[in-house]
Amino acid sequence: VDGDLGTGGDGLSWEAAKLTIQAAVTAAAGGDTVYVKARAMGAAASDPVSYAETVIIPQTHDRLRLIGVSDAPAQGHVPQIRMGSGSTAQLIVRAPGCYIASLGFNGASATGGGITLESTASSATDAFGAIIEGCHFKNCKGSTATNAATGGAIQLSGAPWQVIIRNNRFYKNVGGIVLLDTAQAVPQDLVIVNNSFGDSAASVDCDIYLKGGSGPGVGLLIRGNDFGTLPALASGANVRFVDLTGADGGLFADNYVGTDGTWGAAGNAGIVPTTVFMSHNYDEG
Repeated sequence: VDGDLGTGGDGLSWEAAKLTIQAAVTAAAGGDTVYVKARAMGAAASDPVSYAETVIIPQTHDRLRLIGVSDAPAQGHVPQIRMGSGSTAQLIVRAPGCYIASLGFNGASATGGGITLESTASSATDAFGAIIEGCHFKNCKGSTATNAATGGAIQLSGAPWQVIIRNNRFYKNVGGIVLLDTAQAVPQDLVIVNNSFGDSAASVDCDIYLKGGSGPGVGLLIRGNDFGTLPALASGANVRFVDLTGADGGLFADNYVGTDGTWGAAGNAGIVPTTVFMSHNYDEG
């Protein structure tokens, strides 16, 4: 994909690249790889030129790989998807085993969030086995701009199991990683490792909100992440680094926190039930 070409082609070479990400995904099949170039920026640019579209990976495209041509998970280094308005996630994954890497998601004035991993029995969608890494997330939020429970940068809808979220950068998102409220089975084997959550406290309600529905299932691992100042979004509903209410089990370990605070069933820095073990974490105190 190269959005700067004058005319799109069959997508089988850079000279004949598709102009939009969705066109390339639609032309692809399960197991294929879609590469996305960053749009060109002018000398005085203060924000990347974006792909202004909503992308859907359908149920038929299992193991699709969607990869940005990038050198770092930072704004300006990754191809960015940005919708200026709307209530739909910028990327919706409905197929199993998909790999999303080196892309940027800027929520701007939209309220649908960044990426939604959708696993809904009634719609025969299942995004289990997804991997999201090396991406940059900014300004992502759900329907309520003060409550991470309504959405954020990465949203788990239903019970997408065996998901890995690693080496991403989160900045100014109302919600970082969010388990949306659902009556379905809880997602198990959720791995969140080596991510960086930014310091813009006034823009953040909760970095990792897994309270939705019945909470996460067994196999939860949150390790090696860094968190900046304590979220302090005005009128925020949660204003904590993490809320793991309802977790069936798991490990919270080797994380670095920039603010001193309390952790536990009613912690002001993080709600962590006794089912989740905590070890080798460091905060400012």
